[in-house]
Amino acid sequence: MSRKSSSSRRPFRVGRSKTGLGLFATKLMRRGTFIVRYTGRKLRNAVADELDTKYLFEINNRWTIDGSSRSNIARYINHSCRPNAETDIKKHKILISAIKTIHPGDEITYNYGRDYFNAFIKEKGCKCAACHQKRMVLRSSRKGRKKRGKRRKR
Repeated sequence: MSRKSSSSRRPFRVGRSKTGLGLFATKLMRRGTFIVRYTGRKLRNAVADELDTKYLFEINNRWTIDGSSRSNIARYINHSCRPNAETDIKKHKILISAIKTIHPGDEITYNYGRDYFNAFIKEKGCKCAACHQKRMVLRSSRKGRKKRGKRRKR
C-alpha cells in the first residue's frame, strides 16, 4: 500500500527563488483556482504597527493579520509587478487565487500593493521577473548605444 506524500496533496511547494524562498506550483492551476489562505493572528492595526515583521497583511483600516508563523505557507508567496495570483478578503479571511494559468514549476506571485512596495521594495529595487526582464532590455539597449557611439568616433 503506497502512501501519498504531503506534497502530492498540495499543488505547491516552498523552494528557492531569486528573492529568497518562494512558493512554486507543482500542479497546473487554471485561472480562478483557489491556491491558499493567508493565515495568522488577527491584530488591531495599532498593535500591528508596533511589531517588527514583514509578514503583516492589513485587511481593513482596523485589522491586520500577522502571518509570520511558519505554518502560514502563503507567507512564501513573493511580490511581482506582473503577478499570476491575487488576494481577496472575505469576512476577514485572505484568500489567494490564480488570475492566470500557473504551470508546474512557475513561482506563485501577487502584487503586494503600492504602500508595501514603497516602504520595503523600492529602495532595494524590485527583483520580480518582469522588472528583471525590463532591466536586461535597458542594459542591452545602453550597450548597443555605447558601441554605436564608439564606431562613429573612429
